[in-house]
Amino acid sequence: MKHEPVIFPARARGFTLIEVLSALLILSLLALMSYRGLSAVLDAREHTRNETDKWRRVSAFFARFERDVQLAAPRPVRTASSDAAIGGTIGAGTATATTTGTTTGTAIGSPPGTAPAWRGEAVTLDQTRLEFSRFAATDGVDTARRIAYRLNEKNEIELWLWPGLDIAPNTQPERYPVLAGVKTFELQYLSPTLLWVNVWPSAATDPPIPQAVRLRIVLASSEEIVRVFALQS
Repeated sequence: MKHEPVIFPARARGFTLIEVLSALLILSLLALMSYRGLSAVLDAREHTRNETDKWRRVSAFFARFERDVQLAAPRPVRTASSDAAIGGTIGAGTATATTTGTTTGTAIGSPPGTAPAWRGEAVTLDQTRLEFSRFAATDGVDTARRIAYRLNEKNEIELWLWPGLDIAPNTQPERYPVLAGVKTFELQYLSPTLLWVNVWPSAATDPPIPQAVRLRIVLASSEEIVRVFALQS
């Protein structure tokens, strides 16, 4: 009697423990590399968004400042005090606060009880204060008024807005931060002799408005920006 050989099915071969551990190690390394790559992409996107927002705010500030100074009016203003002028004494380095939110002192070339059309004063080595009369906007959005720019204690450039040109007693300006993160705010003014000066007016013969204004700011992130604006003087 002839017997057929018995054929057993082939036994399926599994992974050894070493092979499983090696595969897990490789997958872990791939996941770690992917996470680091994704984290770098997200960080780069956040940095780009922050930088874009910062420079958008800087650009908006310069556009606002340029618009204001180009509307500068060569008109002195009456102040709340009969013997005081807005902005302090040019070159004296001292001033006294008033109830109008300004400082008092006799301005060069200005009669008592008036302030010059344009007053720029150096407060410290890295901070200046500019105050001037401004025409109404041509689009009718704003009225003729007295405005000022200064750097406050929070490293913000503030815009001061008075309700009109002449300052009534006890009138306080509205104050709005227009650019944050600024550690230096400097202004210089171009005289008729084409010299840059730190205060305006610097002499009794100076015109109401300088030829140009040069603005220098240094951001908290250490970027330095300098712009020059020609004025309608």
